[in-house]
This record gives sequence, C-alpha cells and structure tokens, in this order.
Amino acid sequence: MGKLYLVRHGQASFGAADYDQLSPLGQRQCERLGAYLGQRGQRFEAVYTGTLKRHRQSLAGLATGLVGLPETQVLPGLNEYDSEAVVRAIHPGELNHPQTPEAVRQHFRLLREGLLSWMAGCSAPAGMPSHADFVAGVADALAQARAHADGDVLIVSSGGPISAAVGLVLGLAPQAVVDLNMRIRNSAITEFHASPKRHALQTFNTLPHLDAPELASWVTYA
Repeated sequence: MGKLYLVRHGQASFGAADYDQLSPLGQRQCERLGAYLGQRGQRFEAVYTGTLKRHRQSLAGLATGLVGLPETQVLPGLNEYDSEAVVRAIHPGELNHPQTPEAVRQHFRLLREGLLSWMAGCSAPAGMPSHADFVAGVADALAQARAHADGDVLIVSSGGPISAAVGLVLGLAPQAVVDLNMRIRNSAITEFHASPKRHALQTFNTLPHLDAPELASWVTYA
C-alpha cells in the first residue's frame, strides 16, 4: 500500500495584484519541505500538479531537496477556484485588495459565504466551472493517483482541491469542506493511504518541516 502526499503550495502573494506568485517566504517553506522529505529518503513514483504558477514554483522548491523525481503530470483539475470570482458572484460591489486585518477578515467572511453559495448551485462565478465539475476534476486526479497505489505519489495543489479531496474521501458536508479549506496552511502535507480502489485519510494539514520554535513565523495560512 502506497501513500498519496497532497501538498498545498507555499505562501503566495495575498493582497497583491498577482496572487499567483510565491513570496520569498513561500519559496523557503517549500525548499525546507523538500529538504525534510529528502533527508528521510522519500521517493515518489508519480508527481502531479495543477497549471498555476504557484504550483510549479512550489514543486521547484520541493525538488531542491528530492532526488529522482519522475516527470510531472499536469492536471487542470488540481487548479484552485478563483476566489475573487467566487466573492463577486455574491458581492457585486467594489472589491479592494485587503490591506488591514479587518479587511482580511471581511474577505474571508465573504469567501466562505461565496463558496457555500457556489457549492449549493446558487451562484455561478464568472469563468469558473460548476462546483460539481470542480469536484469531478479532483476526483479524476485521485483516480489517476490510485493507478500508482503500490508506490508513493506527490500532488502539489491548493487549499480548495485538497479540502475537496478530503471531503470526497470522508463524505463530508459542504460546510465541513469549507471549514477545512479555511484552515489549510501553506506548504502543509495531507496524507492518504492508497489502494487500487480507495484512499483513506491518515494525516491532515501537518507541518513537520516547520516544527521548531524558531520557525513559528514561517507558519502561514494565506
């Protein structure tokens, strides 16, 4: 029985005009995770990412500490939802880049509301698939990973697809999936045991590579 490692990308550029870019800290988070896995002799039989720049940059950071990575397989089904489109679908007014703690809290309140509306089929964010199609893309990625159930597989993705994957495996209600999505930390690992027929959750949202007092400031959510 192999394992599936789902890794959320490192810290991106929240509040900037282009979110899809790792921050310097996000780069360090991923390089440290790669070193942590490499020091333990971790090898992967298959590697999957979405098409986003922050996915590719995160995998490149991981690769600095790993050897023998197979060719990356790119799956659009591992892409994150468009958070701005999700919010605009329920809040058509002006949206500013959040620059203060209160503005950040308001952003995530609106995002939670928008996600639940999208999941219920009550809103249709511009340029995005239906939520059913979004989840189908995640399910397809899991099915492809199960083809390597005798070995370990790495997926580098985002909080939305990872929480959707956990939701599929555990049969969670939409509210619980959103709650998980809001708690996934940058560069965190979620592990599934894999068999040809199913995945089983082993760990969620862990940061073993940042488990040191001097690295407390490296733990980020957005």
